[in-house]
Amino acid sequence: MVEQLIPALLSSMARDLCMGRLVEALEKAGYRDGETLFGAPFDFRQAPAAPGQPCRAFSQFSRRLRALVEHASRKNGGKPVVVMSHSQGGYFALEFLNRSPLPWRRRYVRHYVMASTGPGGFLVSMQLLAANPSAALSSGSAFTALPSPKVFGPDAPLVVTRARNYTAQDIPESLTAIGLPRLAVTLYKTRALPVQLNFRAPVVPTTCISGVGVPTMKELVYWDGNFSKAPEVVYGDGDDLILLESTLVLDTVIGDDPRQEYYRSIKLAGTSHAGVVSDQAAVERVIVEILGVVHE
Repeated sequence: MVEQLIPALLSSMARDLCMGRLVEALEKAGYRDGETLFGAPFDFRQAPAAPGQPCRAFSQFSRRLRALVEHASRKNGGKPVVVMSHSQGGYFALEFLNRSPLPWRRRYVRHYVMASTGPGGFLVSMQLLAANPSAALSSGSAFTALPSPKVFGPDAPLVVTRARNYTAQDIPESLTAIGLPRLAVTLYKTRALPVQLNFRAPVVPTTCISGVGVPTMKELVYWDGNFSKAPEVVYGDGDDLILLESTLVLDTVIGDDPRQEYYRSIKLAGTSHAGVVSDQAAVERVIVEILGVVHE
């Protein structure tokens, strides 16, 4: 029965191509749009700034999402909600939770299901910036998903040239090398990087669902130093976008935090980044996890 379901909040456009199959599966399970199922859209061009820094877009998103969570709860007899996010929505949802008062989280959020999100970022973002450096100043999210030094450290080469290798700790130098202006590098260091380094547990019951076992970009090789050309790609394990190293860090950052009362990590073999919320078997697993919250 619908009234027995905990309201679910999807931190993405509920009817977009990526989340559409998941929404359909939730509706088949008994959820109803606008009654127990709500969408929380965000502008993917924007990104949360470091705590204490002004960011009008994220502040507006947070106010709208907080009001929507409270509305969903009131509409369902005061029950706390399940927050579900996918991909970039996870960055928004996690920052929203972390910056919400803990008593509010405990009152209104029953569970957080985070799909296909890794705190370590991914190399596609670096490749896109190399191909179009002007994008760095036209989108606040251009740096959000760059590889994080907190995850990849000083030793793993991410961008390789004849002259030198660049690791996650060398991101500012690599941004300069691909032709970004000094202002863009400053924006990365002062706004995006502090958010990456501050990635932490949401302190609400959390389940992370990630794809693994799919070739995923691990290194970009611009051997002659010409970043305008398509690079050679070295692949590792992941979901075709996020490397396994980034996914596994969730288990350390969230799972090992003593404040986190419940954490579960689910790895779906052979499942792509988008497939976690679109492949039939993966969607069925996600639905099982969401519905299982009802019986906790």
